[in-house]
Amino acid sequence: MDDGALSTLELRFIQAYGLITAIFVGGLIVAPDLFWGDFLGPYVWEPITKDAGTSGDAGYSLVNTAFYILTMIGAVIVFQALFRHWQLPTGDRMVWALIAWVALAPILRVLEDADFFGSETDFLFISPVIHIHLATWLIAVGIVGHIFARDRLGMFAALVLGYLLFFGLLVQPNWAEHDMGVLFAMSGAIAGVFTLYLVIHNTWGWHGIPRAMIAFASALIVMGLGHWLQLASTPWVQESGTMPKENPALWPVLVVIIIPLVVAWTVWQYGRDNLIAIRSSGNEVGVIPDGMTLEEWESEDRSEHPVEKLTPTAILATPMVAGMLFGQLCDGLATMVGIDWFGYSEKHPVSDAVIQFGDSLELIGNGAWLFFLVKAAIISLIIYLFAEMRVERRQQHLRVLIVLAVMIVGMAPGLRDIGRLILGV
Repeated sequence: MDDGALSTLELRFIQAYGLITAIFVGGLIVAPDLFWGDFLGPYVWEPITKDAGTSGDAGYSLVNTAFYILTMIGAVIVFQALFRHWQLPTGDRMVWALIAWVALAPILRVLEDADFFGSETDFLFISPVIHIHLATWLIAVGIVGHIFARDRLGMFAALVLGYLLFFGLLVQPNWAEHDMGVLFAMSGAIAGVFTLYLVIHNTWGWHGIPRAMIAFASALIVMGLGHWLQLASTPWVQESGTMPKENPALWPVLVVIIIPLVVAWTVWQYGRDNLIAIRSSGNEVGVIPDGMTLEEWESEDRSEHPVEKLTPTAILATPMVAGMLFGQLCDGLATMVGIDWFGYSEKHPVSDAVIQFGDSLELIGNGAWLFFLVKAAIISLIIYLFAEMRVERRQQHLRVLIVLAVMIVGMAPGLRDIGRLILGV
C-alpha cells in the first residue's frame, strides 16, 4: 500500500469521527437542551468559564475527563492518517518543533492564572481550549512553512506578521488592564522578533514546516517569559483581590526542572552511540525497512538486524523519549512539591485519588509523593513499550502523535505548575 494512502479502517474511523462531530453540531441546533443544557454546558463549558473567572481553578470531573481523553484518542487516530496522507515530516526536527509548542501552552496558561488576560479572551488560555486555540495557530504557521519553504525572507516576513497579530490582538491590549510596568514585557516582545529571525536563520537546512513551527513557538515563548519577568518585577493584583505569593523559586526549580533534565540527558547519553550507529546503517529507530509489513518482519528471527539490535537503546537518544521523560517527571515532581510543600491542590479526580491514597499511608507530606512514583512508573512503561515497538514507515505519524499526546498531559501541566509556584499565582 502507498504510504500516503488511507486504509479502510482509517477511512471508517474518520467517517465515524466526522459523524459524531456532525451529531453534536446538529444536536446543538435541534436539541440544545439535551446536548448543551445537559452535557456540553455543565460538563465542558461551565468549568472553563469558571476557571477563567474570579474563582479560578475549576476542578475536572470524571465525565469531562473521560470526554477529553476520548476526544484526544480520536484526534490522534484521525490526524495521524491525515498527516501521513499529506506527507508531513516525522523526524527529530518535527518532534523538537512540537515540544516547543507544548512548552508554549503552559507559559501562556500561567499568565492566565495570573489574571493577565481580559474577560474577552481569557477563555482562549484555559485547558483544553488553549490547546485547540494554539493548534489553530500551529496549522497556520505550518502552512506558512510549506509556502515559504525555500524563501527565507518570505517566511520571516509572514511569521513576523503572525507574531505581531498574536501580540497585538491577544497580549498587548492587556497591559492597560493592570498596574504594571512594561520594561520586561516590551523587552520580551522585541526579543521574540529577534528569536524568530535567529531560529529561521539557524535552521535553514530543516524542512519548511517544522522550521516555521519551532521559530514561531520560540518567539512566543520568549515573549511570554518576558511577561513572567514583568509579573515578578511589578506584580499586579489578581482578580480575587490578592497579590501573588512570595514563594522561594530556586530549590523548586532545581527539583522540578533540573532533576528531570539531568535524568533525560543521562538517558540520552546512554543511547546516543547506538542512535548514530542505526542511522549510519540507513535505518530508523524502531522502523522496519521499506517494502515489508510488520507481519513479515516478525515472521523470522531478525535479532541481528540493526533495527532489532540497536533500537532498544538507540530510542533513548531521540527527542521522542526525551520529551516524554522530561515532561512526566516534571509533572510528577511539580505536583509533589506544590502540594506537599506549598499547599496547592490537585484538580484532576484520578490524580487526586492517587494523592489521597498516598496521604492515607501517612508516610511523608500530603501524599503527592505517590503521584510522582506513579508518574515515574508510567513513563518507564511507556519508554519500554516504545523500545520494543516496531512500526512500518507509514505508521511513524501515529508514533509521533502519541508522543505529542503524552507530552500534552505531562510536560504542559508540569511546566504550568512550576510556573505558578515560582510566580506565586
